[in-house]
Amino acid sequence: MLFDSHVAILLDTAVAMVNALTDGHQGSRPYAAPKGDELPGAIGEVLPGGVAVSVDEALYLAGTTLKVRRVFEAMEAGREDDAAAVVNALVVSTGARPQLDRAPGEPWQVHFHGADDTLAVGWSAGFASALTLAIGSDLGGRLGVCRAAPCDRVYVDSSRNAVRQFCSRSCQSRVKAAAFRARTRPT
Repeated sequence: MLFDSHVAILLDTAVAMVNALTDGHQGSRPYAAPKGDELPGAIGEVLPGGVAVSVDEALYLAGTTLKVRRVFEAMEAGREDDAAAVVNALVVSTGARPQLDRAPGEPWQVHFHGADDTLAVGWSAGFASALTLAIGSDLGGRLGVCRAAPCDRVYVDSSRNAVRQFCSRSCQSRVKAAAFRARTRPT
């Protein structure tokens, strides 16, 4: 396992949020992120536990998601300093701090809630902390943006040998098929 299970959940959720809440391309098709009245429901579908999200929380999380996308883009482009600056600003703005929490009948777990423990700030603080742990270790290079043009969805490479380049198998297959057609095309 590359990341602690809690950090892995935070990173996977951050990826799902970025991919659901940012405009761009999903595979070869344009993708328009939910806006307005659709935003709270879309976020509720992404967050574990099927939580209800208010409009204010949705707007806050949508803003965080744009910053998280910038981190993935900076890491993909080899701009670690830019990624670290965005993450550090998120840590400060959310008041992220490690703390031990325990649900009844469960073992102690490290969480990263912010000073304001609202749903939006808590998740934002968690995203910031997970990204801090990834970038501050040798795992920062595992934050990526899909290399299948024009797709721009993000991913965390959890493969053993750190070779992932695509957000999904469909993007990987599309690129491989195009490369095969190019190699076998009569000249």
